[in-house]
Amino acid sequence: MAELTDAEAAGLGLWQVRLSRALAEVTGCAKTYVAQFAEAEGFAHVHFHVVPRSPDQPEELRGPRVFGLLGKDAAAAVGPEEMDRLALRLRAALAAG
Repeated sequence: MAELTDAEAAGLGLWQVRLSRALAEVTGCAKTYVAQFAEAEGFAHVHFHVVPRSPDQPEELRGPRVFGLLGKDAAAAVGPEEMDRLALRLRAALAAG
């Protein structure tokens, strides 16, 4: 993060806000969480997770504990068709905004 230029930082902030707005519009999420990790081997670049938090998300899976959803019951996961549908709706929301 410290190596970003001022212009890159400004663009990053704008994209995080735009994506958060699009996620709220498309998913009805109550909030979006933004996390940046660059610890894994081969991932020294800036890498962000923008995670929508549903209004009814259990308290024990809020904030940084949201990553507790990883590896949860596969039946609760979003399937490939729904992922594609959401991606198309997000793309349209980003293009409109």
